[in-house]
Amino acid sequence: MEKERRPWWLYLNLLGLDAPLIAVIWLFLFAQTWRVDYHPWEAYAALGLAVWTIRIAMKLIQGTIAADESSMAMAHRKTLKAMAILTGVTALVLTVMNFPLSVYFYLLVGGVLMIMHFALTLFSGKEGKEIGYVRHAMGGAAFAFGTALTAHVYLPSLGIREMIFSREFICFGVLCFLCSSATELWERSGKPVADGEAGSMDEIALSLPLTLLGAAALVFAVQNDSMTTRPFYYAILTGAALLQVLNRTRGRYAPETIKVLTALCLLVPGIIFKSFPHAG
Repeated sequence: MEKERRPWWLYLNLLGLDAPLIAVIWLFLFAQTWRVDYHPWEAYAALGLAVWTIRIAMKLIQGTIAADESSMAMAHRKTLKAMAILTGVTALVLTVMNFPLSVYFYLLVGGVLMIMHFALTLFSGKEGKEIGYVRHAMGGAAFAFGTALTAHVYLPSLGIREMIFSREFICFGVLCFLCSSATELWERSGKPVADGEAGSMDEIALSLPLTLLGAAALVFAVQNDSMTTRPFYYAILTGAALLQVLNRTRGRYAPETIKVLTALCLLVPGIIFKSFPHAG
């Protein structure tokens, strides 16, 4: 009975609601930072529904690979499959009816990234001894791309190349990658510091990039005299700092709690800095 009595806030992760909330909040930050004049509510709805659909699909795939019938996703897979189909179709309709035609080229690139991430997830071994950094990098890139494109597509004077090479997209993509790989690292170790040489290298592979990302975000924020992009980079810096803190204190928390806290490391900075003024 006790296993069924989960705290309500754990359902943020169990129901896959963390990823769409993060995507929608950071979409707002991208739109504000890039000074998107026209940005309809349908862009946020389509993104949130699409991300939730993909999140549920990934949970079902991972549950199938792990053969974990006790997980919430697998226990309610029929209901979740039906809901995912409904939300996926709704997201598609909103996209077709409201986005400019240029969105289809963006979706083609994003689809390739997503398929590669799915493939890497399917073919990754369940008992692998190394962190799947390539898989996490692909997942971070796909998530960042999908989030950013729903703002950038409303900038007709700029193409996809400008988005991919923008500092904002790169910083957010790296933050997503580090957040994703941190989750696997923490699930494997379960201790403040992992044992062995491989564990130490994984710790460095997380802490060092987080430090460099935070430093880069601070430099980029200071360089922007007009303050247009400062809230965005401060959100990146805060997210990296929160992940560092969680990395040092994770031994205090249960695995399910860590997943929610990891999502909050991206969600909280977005909520805080989305309301900051973006001076022109």
